[in-house]
Amino acid sequence: PGLRIDSCASGGRRNDLETMRRAVPLLRSDFQFPKMEGVVEGNQGHTYGLSSWLPFQGTGVYSYDAYAYRSFYLPSFGMGHLTPENTAAQQKAYAECRKIASMMLQGDYYPQTPYSLESDQWIGWQFNRPEQGDGVVQAFRRVHCEEQVKTFRLRGLDPAAYYEVTNFDAEGSAKVSGKALLEKGLAVEIRDKPGAAVIVYRRVK
Repeated sequence: PGLRIDSCASGGRRNDLETMRRAVPLLRSDFQFPKMEGVVEGNQGHTYGLSSWLPFQGTGVYSYDAYAYRSFYLPSFGMGHLTPENTAAQQKAYAECRKIASMMLQGDYYPQTPYSLESDQWIGWQFNRPEQGDGVVQAFRRVHCEEQVKTFRLRGLDPAAYYEVTNFDAEGSAKVSGKALLEKGLAVEIRDKPGAAVIVYRRVK
């Protein structure tokens, strides 16, 4: 009773539902190293698909640009091949992930785009905690995607409330009604190709 079981084994091939009733994947897959083709977009796909089934999952990243390391944010997040040269990237990544990990673990999950691994597409999702009144949107513009702005109609918000919306890459925040975020949506601009955005929100009076 109370035993904690990590299912990390077989390259992530034991994360079936029966096992997940008794264990958690501290490392969901061995597909994490920079030399592996498509590893960044593949891990975006992992999070997109597995989040419908596994609230808790973990992985590690060995790349230090924001597009890459933001693609690996999870409730259990780690970085490898640490050196003095990538200390600033480590600090930024861990600080950002710390702000959203509880939302990813406890929040209701809503895909915001169709699933795709194609290099000319966006992929994104939302985690929302209705009781706490907060959540996060994670969005990725891939390397051959010509669309600079994508609008996401958020889910699970209180239409009568207002939310303080903060983009990790922008100064300050904006106050937006829940009704507007639900009906008109949240416009996310990513200028870089590839690029990633992390946007958090919290209910305010």
